[in-house]
Amino acid sequence: MGETIRNIKGEIRELFHRAPSALRRRSSASRSSAETGIVLRVCYRPPYDWESMLSFLEARAIPGVEAVKKGSYRRTVETDGSVGSVTVTHLPQRQSLSVTIHFPMVQSLPAIVNRVRRLFGVGADIETIDEHLSHDRQLAPWVALRPGLRAPGGWDGFELAVRAILGQQISVAAARRLAGQLVALHGEPLPKDSRNHPGMTHTFPSAERLAALASIGLGMPTPRLNALRALARAAADDPNLFRPFATIEEAIARLRAIPGIGEWTAQYIALRAIREMDAFPASDIGLLRGVAKVDGAPATPTSLLRRAESWRPWRAYAAQHLWAANATQVRSVEGTHA
Repeated sequence: MGETIRNIKGEIRELFHRAPSALRRRSSASRSSAETGIVLRVCYRPPYDWESMLSFLEARAIPGVEAVKKGSYRRTVETDGSVGSVTVTHLPQRQSLSVTIHFPMVQSLPAIVNRVRRLFGVGADIETIDEHLSHDRQLAPWVALRPGLRAPGGWDGFELAVRAILGQQISVAAARRLAGQLVALHGEPLPKDSRNHPGMTHTFPSAERLAALASIGLGMPTPRLNALRALARAAADDPNLFRPFATIEEAIARLRAIPGIGEWTAQYIALRAIREMDAFPASDIGLLRGVAKVDGAPATPTSLLRRAESWRPWRAYAAQHLWAANATQVRSVEGTHA
């Protein structure tokens, strides 16, 4: 136990450049600081396309769990049995994100910050990635149009995987509505607290909670409901389901072993939840339309896979540029194939 406490204190000191006791003093010193929460900066390597990131998250914000307003991203947080919230804004002049955390357990702060880093892709060597993708003559102008475009991660692996299944063969907006219904039915209500944004009312339901349900509801087609149940059982049985594997092929194979998860869904989960930067859901309609716009000619999943070989090992970032290229016509990313 003593070693665990020392490790947690070391993580907090490394992340926030101050001792846990200082964080506790700051967060409890006055009513004002309690309402403000703990504020810290998470640095990134510029450039950073904040507007594209925020637009991507806004289109997929789950009602009751997430909100994108006035240039900020907010969401509810649940970990270790406690609940809170986090707000992220951009500080371009300081090449960082400002993160405000309301959470009762100081020990959980490193895990929350790591989730912010994963969601916003702040660890990417974006100059190297953009330079690599710019070797492609057709893609280069689109990369130049959006310097610093990141491939968004997922806040939580299970949450992201559920969203991917909900989005099979429907639009992003329809998938977002279904996710909101799921949260309203089975999410954990937040206690009344003035620090929480009015639109944030629940935390996302856990794998254990969904796995134990006799009926999920939602009125979805039976195959997708069965896939949702199978995913919940797999995630409840294996806490490491959404952690990186030795190879992307192993990650995809493990996801595809879950009934109802096909190639598109597995690739999408690997891209955003597991953060496999070479994942590439080639059958996605948004990607096919995007590459047709980039190349000026139609594509098939097979031809797109061949086309994407030169983008390795950064195909996930190439995918983000293709989705962005297509965005003026179709905003759908998740609502395609499974």
